Amino acid sequence: MSKIFNNIEIPIDQDLEEKLQWLMPEHGPYRILRQSVDARRAHSPHFVYSVEVANKGESLSLPQFDLEKISAPKEKPLIVGTGPAGLFAALRFVERGVPCVLFERGSDSGERMKGINQFWRYGKLDPRNNVCFGEGGAGLYSDGKLITRIKSPHIPYVMNRLVKFGAPEEIQWLSNPHVGSDRIRRVIPKLREFLKANGCEIHFNTQVTEILTEGKQVVGLKTEHGTEFKSPYVILATGHSAEDMINHLRDIGVHLDGKSFAMGLRIEHSQAAINKIQYRQFSEHPKLGAANYKLADHDDETGIGVYSFCMCPGGYVLSAGTEADGLVCNGMSNYNRNSPYANAAIVVSIHHNKLFGNDVFGGMKLRRDLETRAFQAVQDAKGTKELPAQNLMDFLQGTNSKKGPRPLQAGSSPSGALNIRLDELLPKHMTTRIREGLNNFNRSMKGFISEDSQVYGIESRTSCPVRVTRDNASLESISHAGLYPAGEGAGYAGGITSAACDGIKIAETIIAKLTSTSVALQK
Repeated sequence: MSKIFNNIEIPIDQDLEEKLQWLMPEHGPYRILRQSVDARRAHSPHFVYSVEVANKGESLSLPQFDLEKISAPKEKPLIVGTGPAGLFAALRFVERGVPCVLFERGSDSGERMKGINQFWRYGKLDPRNNVCFGEGGAGLYSDGKLITRIKSPHIPYVMNRLVKFGAPEEIQWLSNPHVGSDRIRRVIPKLREFLKANGCEIHFNTQVTEILTEGKQVVGLKTEHGTEFKSPYVILATGHSAEDMINHLRDIGVHLDGKSFAMGLRIEHSQAAINKIQYRQFSEHPKLGAANYKLADHDDETGIGVYSFCMCPGGYVLSAGTEADGLVCNGMSNYNRNSPYANAAIVVSIHHNKLFGNDVFGGMKLRRDLETRAFQAVQDAKGTKELPAQNLMDFLQGTNSKKGPRPLQAGSSPSGALNIRLDELLPKHMTTRIREGLNNFNRSMKGFISEDSQVYGIESRTSCPVRVTRDNASLESISHAGLYPAGEGAGYAGGITSAACDGIKIAETIIAKLTSTSVALQK
């Protein structure tokens, strides 16, 4: 019989094995259930573990996630989008014996990377292959974060399958797991090949232009090539940036709701500065690695929050737009997090009802407006591919002195940066609230405000401002049966793990329907 030890505290200069030998001298194999770093100022940094330990001579049973197969249906489920929601829906289908068809407007990840690199180097945007579109979705160019606030029984399965296709085993126990953008780009092709070998038909460079309906029943879809695919099961997992699909859904009468979201800027510090703030005199200890942070400031009077989002230790600030006349910034880290810079989005909550009322597309319009203004500001400054950026002190003070703006740091963006008045580009209410939040963050992380730091714009793709509303039980659109909105683009997820779990949940819902239909026919 194994034993579980929770909250084992290990100094950074001690090994877990030593502690286990003291707790259970005659022990067998063990596995880590959870690992985190406690770096609070009350004590020196240390690791905190939860561990399952077997007795000597015994072994540990590991979860296998063996899935029962069902009879293949006559009509294959159709999945639009190859982000985490789409890929994991397809994975669940094929592992349960259900062939499916997957559509992606962009290319496979190898070709996609070529288009992105051309954009960063020369400013030539490929509308199909960019940081938001193409195989792997927006998560392919991120930190590969797997942190989620949801409580889903599918999370261990997601981690297990990611490891199966090449992700580091530690993601199954770290408190802040991440794959890294470089490693997730190795995972996705292996997942793709598994899907193709097990009954999933994949169409790259194939944009879905029309959802086919008969009355209020979805019956299939049509691609840009004019080909129609018929099925009563269409999973829509197009991500947070597929505005053209949202417009199409509106045009055919699918029920949509405006959704609150967040926008702002991305802040960049030196990683050494963040390590010093978080780890103090232990900042260069090799076991601690690149420090991260999570900050929030809530205004009780207005209800408007400012918070950090998608913090990328040892990372890069990316140009991540999807339109030729718009600029968007985002963050990315590789697995080793070895860039000399740290970045994070600093965003302010945008309450849909307060700002836009009954205008379902109010948030989408604001997002588009700010992205085009950012692009135009760079063009006016004689730029080409650069991101707009501003020294942090200039942003806070609104500096426009005779000496001119403070110079920018070299920074991490592969597209470069131009000095732009972001404090004037953002709406006044957003600038004011972000300034308040930053000043409050500096109280909890002294040194967070520094003349050596800078902000980039515009961080506008934290989530989709529109929800494709679905029924809580059937997971179908509340207006159109057979349409299954999934993941971030539909407004039901907020990251790689939650989107993957959402895709699995929908796949299992369809499988349950297929199973019940099969049983009914047999009777």
